[in-house]
Amino acid sequence: MAELNTGDGGGKKGGGKVRSKKQNSKVDLTAMVDLAFLLITFFMLTTSLSKPQSMNLGLPDKNNEDEPELDVKVDQRRTLTIILGDNDKIKWFHGLQATPEPGGAPADAVHGKDGIRLEILKRVKSVPETIGDPKKGLIVIIKPTKKSTYKNLVDILDEMAICAVPTYAIVNEFSDEEKALADKMNQ
Repeated sequence: MAELNTGDGGGKKGGGKVRSKKQNSKVDLTAMVDLAFLLITFFMLTTSLSKPQSMNLGLPDKNNEDEPELDVKVDQRRTLTIILGDNDKIKWFHGLQATPEPGGAPADAVHGKDGIRLEILKRVKSVPETIGDPKKGLIVIIKPTKKSTYKNLVDILDEMAICAVPTYAIVNEFSDEEKALADKMNQ
């Protein structure tokens, strides 16, 4: 049992009047300790903890040295390539860089509703109609340069989530045309 002692409570020793001896005051703290633990338990169980905000990324398994890398071919009518440069610059093109479609030449843009988002939304809607198969949607290939920032990559991944792009990939390999375009963009 927990108790609180408040001194001996007696008078002076050895002299004078005889006083009655006071009893020691005892306070039982058991109920207060129990109540404290009950309150702590209650608040721990009823409080919702903040969940870390993270982005789901599906990363491929690491290749074994024995297994050859597969060369994946994608339909150029379904692809939109986005190149991220320095100073928040971005360029994109539909299909292969060597043969851009009319009006599909790379263009400077900003993120948001007036920039790349408008282009992505347009492509998300038009690609299944062009292919004729609603199951085959847009494929976005994101290519950050060495001068692009992590913020730019997160921003473009946010645009993928906002626009509900079914398939996208982050690629660090550039064709010769894409290297020239990235170098021109980073100047």
